[in-house]
Amino acid sequence: MVAIEDILAASGRIRDLVRVTPVKPSASLSHLAGGPVWLKCEHRQETGAFKLRGASNAVARLGKVAGVTTASTGNHGRALAHAASRLGLPAVICVSGLVPRNKREAIAALGAELRVIGASQDEAFEEARRLQRDEGFALIPPFDHADVIAGQGTLGLEILDQVPDAAAIAVPLSGGGLLSGVALAAKSRRPDIRILGISMERGAAMAASLRAGHPVEVEEAETLADSLGGGIGLTNRLTFAMCRDLMDGLILLSEDEIAAGIRHLALKDGETVEGAAAVGAGAILSGRLRADGPLVLILSGANIDPTRHAAIVRGEG
Repeated sequence: MVAIEDILAASGRIRDLVRVTPVKPSASLSHLAGGPVWLKCEHRQETGAFKLRGASNAVARLGKVAGVTTASTGNHGRALAHAASRLGLPAVICVSGLVPRNKREAIAALGAELRVIGASQDEAFEEARRLQRDEGFALIPPFDHADVIAGQGTLGLEILDQVPDAAAIAVPLSGGGLLSGVALAAKSRRPDIRILGISMERGAAMAASLRAGHPVEVEEAETLADSLGGGIGLTNRLTFAMCRDLMDGLILLSEDEIAAGIRHLALKDGETVEGAAAVGAGAILSGRLRADGPLVLILSGANIDPTRHAAIVRGEG
């Protein structure tokens, strides 16, 4: 399992590899939510997403390997390619055909080999596992990995350093690596803090698994929150249990609600974010998320196609 000591160690290990990202108040969302709302601008992280924290910690912990590999919906692959490049390791990133072109191009631009495999993240994972088995690559999954979770947990420590009176943190939820790490870090310091997961209605694997009481497969579908797609793995070792035990609430959004979050953050707060990062704002706009005390929304990533973002802001997407 993952302990707070692992997160503290990760914080020291990756200090020079990641940015401390800013927080800013949102007057418009505070008005709508009935209390103070803070935006944790993790989309300003190098590589444009929180994933660099977990990838950097995991790669820094490796011994001698032929290279690194993973399957990704985009942001983890980009982060792993960046971390591997800094340490001089080859990287092969496997993605499904659902991953947007802009995210594929960003991965390739970092010097990693990109392989597009099948129509789901599970299919892409089969190629990553083959590279691990046959070619000696270290497989670093995007969420269900102790070093990845510990790295993501450093974001929780950072939030409480910046907003020490936070009453709740709204976390985009996919495979659960971010929520698990942030929840463990935050609740270790403040057991009373509330951790709220937010995802999309289309193909939310963790939500379906929590309802079933065990990991289940879901059919992946196109969604504005593409970074939240993919399964959690039927043999999930860590994040299912951590989300089950540490999460205080879960909200699922429609595609229109996600688009509204993207639009609001652009027009009212001047922040360009992808769908996964806009779910907290979308939940407030829908009336299902209130601020009963200071509320922190994690803006998890900025890697959205500019043309699509412009269309959404114009009300066309």
